[in-house]
Amino acid sequence: MADKVFLITGASSGIGAATAQAAAQAGYRLVLAARSGDRLNALAESCGGPDVALPVVTDVTSAQDNERMAAAALERFGRIDVVFANAGFGARRGFAKDEGESDEHWREMVLTNVLGCAYTIRSTLAAVKESRGHVLLTGSVAGRVAIPGSLYSSTKWAVTGMGQSLRGELEGTGVRVTLIEPGMVDTPFFDNRPQGALEAQDIANAVMYAVSQPPHVDVSELLVRPVLQAM
Repeated sequence: MADKVFLITGASSGIGAATAQAAAQAGYRLVLAARSGDRLNALAESCGGPDVALPVVTDVTSAQDNERMAAAALERFGRIDVVFANAGFGARRGFAKDEGESDEHWREMVLTNVLGCAYTIRSTLAAVKESRGHVLLTGSVAGRVAIPGSLYSSTKWAVTGMGQSLRGELEGTGVRVTLIEPGMVDTPFFDNRPQGALEAQDIANAVMYAVSQPPHVDVSELLVRPVLQAM
């Protein structure tokens, strides 16, 4: 496992950070991408330092940043085996302007959750095809069941479709595609801890389950939700 490289966007906190720790423990070298340089540097140190983890400050809504991220990974490690397109954030429910988020918040969310995911795929796809690797996308239970008044839910429906489209494009290449669909998770998205929520580590465990399967096994979707959460 020591020569395999695991790239994670949205790595500075929550699911991304928990997955980085789990992947480091499994023997992967890491490329950690997010907007927060200080958090990335601290995470990289905790995962084993510069010999193991490469922090790359990245805004996934920028095609150029994604290309730079992929180039840095290849320059340092020479390959990319696993890509976890995990960057994203949510918004309050409500389409009416007086009860929902600002126009700018909506715009940034859609760009990050949808276009950012697509840019990450595009920038790393050639390397993943060369390694016959694995692409994982962070979807959501909200991408399976529409949440009333939620534009966030709509972005995750888009990610669900993106995963299916990517899987079709990669048929016959040996590359695996997994859609990770968390339910309610106790992450920085929530100001107050949700009762009965999953931990970020629970989702990291699901990610590592998918990537640990033998090469002929494609875990296409993993929907993981708290026992107390209805669909």
